[in-house]
Amino acid sequence: METEDTAHTSSQNDDATTACIVSVKGMKDNWQKWCSEHEQYQKHNPFSHDSRSSVAVKERGQEDYGRPVEGSLTEQRGKDARTHISREVQELCQAIRNIGQLKEKGGDVKVITVEFGKLFEHYVNISNKLVGILLRARKQRLVDFEGEMLWQGKDDHAIITLVP
Repeated sequence: METEDTAHTSSQNDDATTACIVSVKGMKDNWQKWCSEHEQYQKHNPFSHDSRSSVAVKERGQEDYGRPVEGSLTEQRGKDARTHISREVQELCQAIRNIGQLKEKGGDVKVITVEFGKLFEHYVNISNKLVGILLRARKQRLVDFEGEMLWQGKDDHAIITLVP
């Protein structure tokens, strides 16, 4: 004979079983959705071993060759890095202006110069990447110095000139 309490417990078990089935079905559906999305992603991934890849690989010389997908996180990280490096190059130029000496280059042209050793001693408190930033500044034609690379100790007397 079934009492009201046992009938209630029985219906609770049916609800729990149904919830479990719904939950497992939901998990299966979510897994299938993820698999489909991943499959589509792999079709567009040039590094995938998927032979059905539909990616048009850019060739050297094309406009977007070697550039990240527009709007991607990689593109944003690149923009952030360029901004950061530009700021460090500007800080370097300001440090050269602050500690450098004004010298005549020829005629009426005056430039600010500083020895690498003096700049290194001053700039080491600001950044530990002085040589790399100097190379970047030279590439942007903001400073000039002789040689490919400057070495602490060996090139302490090398003259760095702030380009006017």
